Amino acid sequence: MIESFVIEPVGIIHSCFTEKFGIPRQPGMVKSATASLELLPRFNREEMIRGLDQFSHIWVHFLFHKTVEEGWKPTVRPPGLGGKKRVGVFATRSPHRPNHMGMSAVRLVSVRKVKTRFMLELAGVDFLDQTPVLDIKPYVAYSDSIESAAGGYSTGQGSEQIGIQFSGQAAQFCKTYEQETGRKIRRLIEEMIHHDPRPASQKGSKNRFGMLLWDVNIRWQVEGEQFTVLDCLQVH
Repeated sequence: MIESFVIEPVGIIHSCFTEKFGIPRQPGMVKSATASLELLPRFNREEMIRGLDQFSHIWVHFLFHKTVEEGWKPTVRPPGLGGKKRVGVFATRSPHRPNHMGMSAVRLVSVRKVKTRFMLELAGVDFLDQTPVLDIKPYVAYSDSIESAAGGYSTGQGSEQIGIQFSGQAAQFCKTYEQETGRKIRRLIEEMIHHDPRPASQKGSKNRFGMLLWDVNIRWQVEGEQFTVLDCLQVH
């Protein structure tokens, strides 16, 4: 039996999520969340991705690189149980797991070449920026989609009652930012808030919250079921 081995990253993620807070709990929840997967030099070869563009979705196996130093835990309080009940780590998708490995099924928007680099453009992602990619596989619908699968304690539902409004400053910022960068930041903010990124312990709080998307710091507040985007500030 092999007791240990070394895994070499094959790529690196360039994501709209530049900090951990607010990252969707699962892939596909925020369809406007995008990322580029850059193949690293040893694997930056056309023959290794030949035929991949025929698939609409791919599996990305990755490393939760920001949790490695924090170690792992045998039991976890998953958000699906309100953050109050502990279950085994292998019954969750917590990043605090023995080998800190994750996998996500995401939409493959395109495969493109930028000078000498191959880039996979992805959507519906839940990756932190600079995430190391360990492997890439095509998503095969006839076998990977299991209609009879049970979801356990994880319902995966967003709140349909959430109301979202933007202050004048936030609305104008989004309009200008989209014109200058081509990034659909307002739609991304709306989808993020729809799934309520607050920790379970903060669900009843009226505090102000902040999240960083690309290079934009967004501040928002909640009162009841009304979410208000207070302001947006580009950081450099």
